[in-house]
This record gives sequence, C-alpha cells and structure tokens, in this order.
Amino acid sequence: MYPGHRPQQQPPPPPNRLGELLEQVRAEFDTQSHQSRDYDQYMNNQAHELELIKTKIWQLEQTHLGMKSKYEEEIQRLSRELESRGGPSQTGHGPNAQPPPPAIGHGPANLFQGIMAGGGGQNGPGLAPPPQDQGQVHGGMQGQGVPPGLNPPPGPPNNPFAYGQAPQPQQGGPSLNGYGPPGQPPQSISSPGPGKPRIGGGPPHLGGPATPQQGPANPYPGSPSALARPTPPPQNQQIAPDFQYTHAQLEQIGNQLSELDPEKLPPHFKRQGEDWHAVFNPRVHRRLDVELVFNLAHQSVVCCVRFSQDGRFVATGCNRSAQIFDVTTGKQVCHLQDHATTADGDLYIRSVCFSPDGRFLATGAEDKIIRVWDIATKTIRHSFSGHDQDIYSLDFASDGRYIASGSGDRTIRLWDIQENQCVLSLQIEDGVTTVAISPDGRYVAAGSLDKSVRIWDTQTAVMVERTEGEQGHKDSVYSVAFSPNGSHLVSGSLDKTIRMWKLNNRPGEFGGPPRAQTTSGECVRVFEGHKDFVLSVALTPDNQWVMSGSKDRGVQFWDPETGCAQLMLQGHKNSVISVAPSPKGGLFATGSGDMKARIWRYGPYNGH
Repeated sequence: MYPGHRPQQQPPPPPNRLGELLEQVRAEFDTQSHQSRDYDQYMNNQAHELELIKTKIWQLEQTHLGMKSKYEEEIQRLSRELESRGGPSQTGHGPNAQPPPPAIGHGPANLFQGIMAGGGGQNGPGLAPPPQDQGQVHGGMQGQGVPPGLNPPPGPPNNPFAYGQAPQPQQGGPSLNGYGPPGQPPQSISSPGPGKPRIGGGPPHLGGPATPQQGPANPYPGSPSALARPTPPPQNQQIAPDFQYTHAQLEQIGNQLSELDPEKLPPHFKRQGEDWHAVFNPRVHRRLDVELVFNLAHQSVVCCVRFSQDGRFVATGCNRSAQIFDVTTGKQVCHLQDHATTADGDLYIRSVCFSPDGRFLATGAEDKIIRVWDIATKTIRHSFSGHDQDIYSLDFASDGRYIASGSGDRTIRLWDIQENQCVLSLQIEDGVTTVAISPDGRYVAAGSLDKSVRIWDTQTAVMVERTEGEQGHKDSVYSVAFSPNGSHLVSGSLDKTIRMWKLNNRPGEFGGPPRAQTTSGECVRVFEGHKDFVLSVALTPDNQWVMSGSKDRGVQFWDPETGCAQLMLQGHKNSVISVAPSPKGGLFATGSGDMKARIWRYGPYNGH
C-alpha cells in the first residue's frame, strides 16, 4: 500500500460542547424543581384556604343553631305568656265557658285572690279560660254504673301497672313545660257567697286552696315502718352518652324538672302521651313509670279530687255539684247536687271526702254548709251549718263518726255525724286552708294563711305541735297530709316548697296521757323544685313517695329519703289544684283549673 492512501480519522468533538449539553440538562432540572416547589406551595395555600372556609361554615352553622334555639325559646315563652293571660291559645271556647271559682278569704289581710291568676299580681291577668273541647268524655252520662254502696264492681286488677291498655286519645296538648311567670298574690276580699254578684263584674279568680289528699286512713295493709331521717341527695350521677345536658347544667337544674326539654333527653328519661309528658330526674336512678288512664271532663274548674278508701271510686268537686267516677271504667256513676240552693251565681264545691265505709260523701262549699250525702240514694243525710266563711277542706276520721272542717272564718271544727252536731271548735289567728285527721283519729292538723301548721289533740282540744320559725314555711300553707303511720306530716305552701315534719307524738304514744304544752315539729326535709305555688300534697300509701301539685301545672313525685324529685308530670293546661293517691296504691288523681280531672297509673319502672 501506498502511504498516501491511508483513511483519514475524524478529530474528536471539542470539549466545550459536552459541557453545554450538561448545562442544559441541569437548567431544565432546576426549572422543573422550582415549578414543583411552586405547585406544592400553591396546593398548600389552597388546602389552608379550604380549611378556613370549613371553619367559617361551621361557625356560621353554630351561630344559626344558637339563633334558632333562642328564637324557639322566645316563641315558647311568648306562647306560655299568652296561655297564662288567657290569650288566643285558650280562647274561642264558646259562650258556655264557665268562670273559675271566686277568691277566698276573711277580710282584706288574706292572700287568696290571685292565687290561681296567671301573673299573681295585683293587676295581673286572671286564670286562663280552660278549653271546652270535650272530645274524650269519660263519665259524661249520669246514673250509669252502680254507685258505691250498691254492689260495686270489681276493683282494678292485681297488677295495675301492666300496660295492657293504651291511654285513651286526648284532645289538645300541653304547652311544653309551660306556664306564665309566677308572682305573689295580692290581698283579697271574701267570697260573696252563692247567688250573689261578684264585685267589679270581671271574671272571678280561682282562689280556693288545695285540699289535703291523704285519705281517711284505716290501717293500711302492711303498714310501713317510720320514715328514717332523709340523707343528702347524691352528688354524682353517671350521665348517659346520648344526653344533650352537661353535668353542670343538670346540677343547676336540680329538682326543677320543668326546666328539662324532653327533646334533649334519652328515651328512658321521658315518657310522652298525646297531650301529656313526664320527665324523670337524670341525676337519680329511675324507679317509677307513669301513664294516663282516664280523662274526666267537667263543665267547670275541678277544685278537688278524692279516692274512696277501697280505691274503687274517685270523687270530684266542681261548680254546684260533686261527681263520683268508677276507677275501673272511668264512667260517672253518681252526680250529687243540692237543687234546693239558688240557681243564680256560682257554688263551688271546695272539698270532698268519702266515709271509710264508702257509703257517704262529705262536701264543703262556698255557702258555708257541710253536706253529707248518702251515695246510694243521692240524698243529703246530714247538713252542718256554723262556719261564717267558705269551707275549704274536709277530712273523715278513720272511725267514720267525725268530720273535720277548715274555713276562712279562722276555725277548725269537728262534727259528730251520729249526734248531728259540732263537738269541737278551734280558733286561730288567720284563715284555715287545709285540715287532715291522723290515721288513728286522735289528732287534727291544720294549715293556715299565717304560714303555720298546727296540730291539736282532739280529745283535750290542746294544741300539741306548731310548725313555724326558721324551719317553717315562708308563706301561706295550702295543704297538709299525715303519713300513713302518723309519724310524719307533709305540708305544701305558697313559698313553692314542700316540707316534711317528724312529729313528736309517735304512733306508740297516741294512747298516752295528754300533753299540756305545745312543741315545735322537726323539719327533716325540704323539697324544692316547683316554680310556683304548691297547692296540694299527699303521700302514697306505702310511704315511699311524696306527691305535689302546683300552680306551675306540674305534678312531682319526691323521694322522702333523699329529697330528690323522681319525676315531673305535665298534662293539665292550668294549675293542678288537687292531687290524691288511691289508698290501695298504683293510681292517683289530679284536678285542675282546665276543667278536667285525670286518673293516672304509677308503678315500678321495669326498663333498663
């Protein structure tokens, strides 16, 4: 080969070209890295803004719910105020609406006028007219069934709390925990009496005091032992997870169970019917259940209710008549009215009371007369006159011979139905609102406008006890009732409290020698929780529960051992004037300014 013909080699690329390419790759990588960081920052900013939006929406929702709740509470408050003033919610009842009973009293110093008035003030609104809807009328026909004393039908079943029958449908519905603002009663004038026009021409005020609802006591089957001194209520109670109340809120509510909203309670702490509801104290173990059995419609305010001693019948007192209903059927079996009285004006029956054997019914009225009716014949067997003012309370002694009466004329009288005369008259300083005879018949207790409860020995006419002073009530006493064994007494007052008194006369001492001096009863428990005047109190026959009815339209059951409210029942549209337990247990009755009496069933709670 010739040297000149060798192939020529290409020179290598210059080194700066490779560096340029690497620099381009590095620049592109940096650009993408910056863009990635920018996108990350952008996403983080967007996520933060989204969280801010969510937080703002949640705050707006909470504000909306708070405003909604506030408006609903305001609407409910205004509705309650309208009802208490007789507003549209309770108007339009037609021309036949009956006015409430008149005020009671003895002179200008007494505090009866306005007790049942909506505002309770001097110029406050009167009692709201009760509804006239009589859609469900049990016992509307007179003369049906067999009256007491004439082969009465069988009593309630042995297991009265087996919910075999649903409550009868009711008309209307109660306002939720509702009533008008409470107030203090003004001074009053005495009732003008039957057939006389009322001064001022306006509707009268319901001023009649509640009557004692502890029935005339034969020895109860299985009499319980004496009540032990109550112990303080529990402070800590486990709250169910579905509660909408905090511990602090429940502690603040305490025994004012009307403050509880049923919508915020779990099912086992409430029970609701068509026109009633009950709430149970979340701070204590639930031990009771309750349901409506019968609604007994009347043509006027129901001033008083009372069971017969055998528990088969319940009597009610209203304008011009007393009525007796069969507890088993809810039908009216007897209608008692004195047609000899003038037909003009009102004549309210303030108190009714069965004789222990169930043959007679005593009635006390505005015309100052006590009538003792023979139920079988519907005739007046005895008529007692002597009081100078309206009669507000009656009680039969357990022997069936004596009747105690209390009147606005400041006297307590004892009447002998065998001798047909007054055998004892006791004078005090102010009007008598309530009387009760001890289970053994030895003592009579009376509550008065002067805030005191007095107890006399009926054999000696000596006052043996008087409750007053620091432990006593701060306002007029409207209801008293002995415990079934006579060792304790409960009293209800316009100071919105119920008090339980341990009596110095023990049952074993009732037959002992008479005492020559008055002692003060020992207050062992104060029950606080009603939001308005306490008008009626009673004890269940097993000594396990104290019952109370109030102007706040509620009925409450109280544990005497702890002072805690067990339940609050709302079903009436006006003041609960009278409560009465059946001497046989398991049932109780209520009478109200809404022109209805109701029979309720109570018993052990079998839920979890």
